Amino acid sequence: MTDAETSERHGSLLLADDDNAFRQRLALTLGRRGFEVTAAASLAEAKTLIPELRPDYAVLDLRLGDGNGLDLVAELRRAREDTRVIILTGYGNLATAVAAVKEGAIDYLAKPADPEDIVNALLASEGAKPEPPAEPMSADRVRWEHIQRVYELCDRNVSETARRLKMHRRTLQRILAKRSPR
Repeated sequence: MTDAETSERHGSLLLADDDNAFRQRLALTLGRRGFEVTAAASLAEAKTLIPELRPDYAVLDLRLGDGNGLDLVAELRRAREDTRVIILTGYGNLATAVAAVKEGAIDYLAKPADPEDIVNALLASEGAKPEPPAEPMSADRVRWEHIQRVYELCDRNVSETARRLKMHRRTLQRILAKRSPR
């Protein structure tokens, strides 16, 4: 850990994500960047933490195992009006991005979000747009991530995944057998 990572303190942060590995990595990274991170694995757990924590910041997954992360935005606003909220999702679309902003989120980032992009969005001055990513994912990588997400949602069933993606099963099998693009 460098001095730059620990020198600046930013305040309390609620992190709600049901992906254990991602939540732990992000909590560690944000903690190193000066946030006092409290992590929750579910909507219910996050709801119990909000009244006493009253965080300065929140990073919420859109789809939690027991509900929708957007439901937490209103609760965060009731507990503390100036909480800066970011919604993370692997299921990005325009309708949910608009809903997140209408609820009071300051930004909406697609998973896998780079921790640097999350920190920049959290600390951006009011009304300022965060910098675009220095190295955005390629179109091939975005396509591959989407296929992998649908494949996991279909319980790794190749035939069902191919049907939902309107793709030939053999084509899907070839894609799944390859390594992820950069």
